[in-house]
Amino acid sequence: MKTRNRTLPVAVLVGGSVLFSAHSYIAWGEEKRAPAPKFSADATKGVFFDSVGDAIRGQRPTLQALRKKNAQASSVVVDAPEGGGGATAGPWDKLISPTSIEDEIKRMKLHYDSVVTQPGPFKSGGYEEARLDLMVMSSLFAIISEYDGDVRWKEDAAVARDLLGRTAFNCNAGTNQVFNEARARKDDLQDLLSGTGLRGGKAAETNDWASIADRAPLMEYAELLKEQLRNATSNADDVKAEPNDVRRPAELLAILGRILVKEGMDDSDDADYVAFSEAMTKAAQGVTRGLELDDYDAIGRAVGAITQSCDDCHGQYR
Repeated sequence: MKTRNRTLPVAVLVGGSVLFSAHSYIAWGEEKRAPAPKFSADATKGVFFDSVGDAIRGQRPTLQALRKKNAQASSVVVDAPEGGGGATAGPWDKLISPTSIEDEIKRMKLHYDSVVTQPGPFKSGGYEEARLDLMVMSSLFAIISEYDGDVRWKEDAAVARDLLGRTAFNCNAGTNQVFNEARARKDDLQDLLSGTGLRGGKAAETNDWASIADRAPLMEYAELLKEQLRNATSNADDVKAEPNDVRRPAELLAILGRILVKEGMDDSDDADYVAFSEAMTKAAQGVTRGLELDDYDAIGRAVGAITQSCDDCHGQYR
């Protein structure tokens, strides 16, 4: 055994007192390690494969085959049931992320601020833009009120939903009264987004979609989202550089397809109309699935499917 010497003081007990003698040399031995175990080939036979090829049943997959399989998987979207979700995810959680909700409310609020400035421009057509902005934000706050996950403004969501929805339906003309009401909502939104919160107000317990949104502005909004999505997916480099510019409009189109067939909305009891709306939702989910798989071809197919579902619906209901 190899040894190494180290100088340490040696303590001696004398008459109940501890005395230290001169330094003495004490040999410290290094522990000898056991030799590595050896196994014969017969001992491991049947436990491990002789080669990677032996572990694969059938024909070994090629890289091209794996890519094709991923592309096929990305084109299949399973729709969440209306009542649905698991223990931690409700129906809206499966369609849109908190980030997309929050970003869109902020974006719409900025546009709304630019519309509700002076009575003149508001009367000249600004009220129509304000109506669309308010209905979109009212719908998003309605979703927040039912969202299972963590999302901002949940405590004030129901009140905001009712305030914005009521003003949206009043924005059918550019009168001074409507302008003043719209300006009051502008102040409310500023308070809410800055963290102050909304001042009181009693809200309905559940979402009454007939008083939250109207189909015509939401259809106009869907066209804007489709244009944003087409621009964001014009080439693979843009998708990779700004994935959120793809995810946000896709997720918003997914929830629109669900909102448009809610009870109280026009033609929500028409089976064909419901099928068109569900097709748009599933296609929009296909876009987000393509993002997750980093599959630009699948994203392109899903964007095309969104356009096709809208064209089919417009061909029958216009």
